[in-house]
Amino acid sequence: MRQPQATRLDSRASEMKTLTASAPLELAPPIARDRPLRDVGRVLVLNATYEPINVCTVRRAAVLLLKEKADMVERSDGELRSEHRVLQRPVVIKLRLYAKVPRDSSKRKITRRAVFARDGWACQYCGTRSNLTVDHVIPRSKGGLSTWENIVSSCAPCNRRKADRLPTQINMHPRKPPRVPGAHVFITVAAQRIPAAWLQWLPAEAA
Repeated sequence: MRQPQATRLDSRASEMKTLTASAPLELAPPIARDRPLRDVGRVLVLNATYEPINVCTVRRAAVLLLKEKADMVERSDGELRSEHRVLQRPVVIKLRLYAKVPRDSSKRKITRRAVFARDGWACQYCGTRSNLTVDHVIPRSKGGLSTWENIVSSCAPCNRRKADRLPTQINMHPRKPPRVPGAHVFITVAAQRIPAAWLQWLPAEAA
């Protein structure tokens, strides 16, 4: 005599419950992958002459070290790990071969952060470090150009006060003449924060 459908379903449910309790589900083992070395932060790159020339990611620095294109100069206590590699975390590296670096910084793109870094993150009219923007010393309406020698950091109040006038008209002159920044300025902009281990390799004004 055939059992009612409801009875058969209850019986199967009971069997599945018993099997689950006696034989736990086995998951497939994870597939091992050789993960690339990764870490956050930036690494200072020195030329073969120990001149600071660039900033790169920790991962890029690790690749240069593993390919023997650079040497470790400064390191931190941390380690970079993958499935098959362990490497001390680089902070400063030096290229083994000399890299030719363009010297004409005047052709580099002018950005607010680069102007702020060059001017010490301070208004060149009053010295405040808040609410910064940029100002054309000779206003563009008066023929002023958008060049390193004519752009300075300025707080918003000083910018509004100077408005569209010449420095001699309102007696507002930059605290120091604006100039083309050195390479270290672009390094500080790229890094945002200068680690202590970098200081001995950078000019004093970069600190």
